[in-house]
Amino acid sequence: MVAPLDRPVWNCLTGPQAHLALGGEWAWRIDPGFGPFAAARDQSAAALAALAGLAMPGEELWLVETGAWPVPPGMDLVRTAPLVQMVAASPMAPLPGDAACDSLGEPDAAEMTALALATEPGPWGEKTRLYGQFYGIRDAGRLAAMAGERMRPAPGIAEVSAVCTWPDYRGQGLAGQLIRRVMTGFTARGDVPFLHSYAGNATAIGLYESLGFEIRREMVASVLRQLT
Repeated sequence: MVAPLDRPVWNCLTGPQAHLALGGEWAWRIDPGFGPFAAARDQSAAALAALAGLAMPGEELWLVETGAWPVPPGMDLVRTAPLVQMVAASPMAPLPGDAACDSLGEPDAAEMTALALATEPGPWGEKTRLYGQFYGIRDAGRLAAMAGERMRPAPGIAEVSAVCTWPDYRGQGLAGQLIRRVMTGFTARGDVPFLHSYAGNATAIGLYESLGFEIRREMVASVLRQLT
């Protein structure tokens, strides 16, 4: 069940989310509207050249792998970030007292984008909200926090993603409530939740552990940029 998580981007783009993939047998990227994620088949010269060919000049591609990835000719390395990959074998359900979580959709698109761009939970594109169901908590009509889903590396595994809260609403437990709601949806369809966190974000990791997530392994995000 968890082996596909070693290469989450490659496996989602060659598996359950292949309908979102652009590229060929050596390298794939997701539809740019959904974000910048990409993966090469391996570290061969042919695969690296194909990976470089997926980006326009100045465009970034994000790789999520078990280690640093070679930089293809014609690209440069913008940054790398150590991650931890976490899995919730026993997802938590909503608790008594959790706020009502609204299902978010097309009418909420502008607010979702504003929140994601302001808080930077990860790459966000115009179609990111279409990965799957997103939920939000509102206060006096304002979208205060949200969470949803992203990658599906294999049947039965789904990623919790885009967990974000406006700064003036932090400390109220909204993120935890939203993650529990997202995981409840996963459980209903038989999916095991996983997620990625920056390895240095002890606060976030502590929250995820309180919700039943355990660290599975270390990962590395590499951000590559196509040169002219």
